Amino acid sequence: MTQQPASRTTPTSADVARRAGVSRATVSYVLNDSATGRVSEQTRKRVREAAEELGYVPHAAARALRAGHTGIVLLTMPELVFGPLFNSFLTELRNALRTLGYPIAVYADSGTAEAAASWAELRPTAVLVGAGSGITPRGVELLRRSGTRAVLTIGGEPVEGAHSLMLDQIQIGTVAAAHLLSRGHRRIGAIVPADPGLGFFSRPRLEGLRAAYAEHGGPGSRVEPLPLDYTEQSAAQLAAGWRESGLSALFTYNDEYALLLLSAFQDAGLRIPEDVALVGADDVLLARLTRPRLTTVRLEIPDGARLAQLIDRLIRNPDTPPELHTLGASHIVVRDSG
Repeated sequence: MTQQPASRTTPTSADVARRAGVSRATVSYVLNDSATGRVSEQTRKRVREAAEELGYVPHAAARALRAGHTGIVLLTMPELVFGPLFNSFLTELRNALRTLGYPIAVYADSGTAEAAASWAELRPTAVLVGAGSGITPRGVELLRRSGTRAVLTIGGEPVEGAHSLMLDQIQIGTVAAAHLLSRGHRRIGAIVPADPGLGFFSRPRLEGLRAAYAEHGGPGSRVEPLPLDYTEQSAAQLAAGWRESGLSALFTYNDEYALLLLSAFQDAGLRIPEDVALVGADDVLLARLTRPRLTTVRLEIPDGARLAQLIDRLIRNPDTPPELHTLGASHIVVRDSG
């Protein structure tokens, strides 16, 4: 007969209290890092040691039931925006929030308007909503009623009831235009990614280009939108028709598209920047390593610590009226491509 393993009993806060010789309320204070100053450091140490010996971990769901939220900051972003720049920013933000006592969870969604209901089920303390995630005023209200203390949108249009963290995409186009105009380029192309999900970023960048050329370009100047799939074939087709286009420079939407086109233009026998000047955006590492090195527009995003402090302030003051915060400023990084 096979011997059954002995069943294990999950330790409770009452077990920790008995082991440490304190009340359950004291265990809760210590393990939830609350009531600072009301419990001596010696008692705190005794409770933590008892919890470690017993293998006790506080029950997040029970804590959320008492508090009305989990303490988690939920970051919702469509998968399309994940990349080196975002990952670096996310790492800084995650570390800064952890220091303040908030775990962070990333939720990659499909960008539907109903997504807020799924987020609300997790009872997050705060929600950072990325551009394209489909949040609506009704979704903000649902999150607030379910216990979320702060809802912030990052990029995209402001949403009623939510705080807004704006990344000025229009300025990226404006800065690129100012540089190209200063180099004498009056007729330029502007890459518009065929991927509709990138429209949240490409449309305002194109808007900035057009506005700057309309104001400063002078007679005969123009910005020609050039739709492009992110494929070698599409890049080769654009390069093949470049000489007949009458354009002298190209704003490539971002550095990844610039690098794709750089190879296509070189394969077509076009010189960079003599035959076509290229300006990208985002200043990824490869922009500095390729030859010729890529001229680009860099968006300086505030460090994660500053954003974490803002989130903490809004969580602690949930009735703060919705605020608009502009994040980052753009400037040109001049290298060899244009």
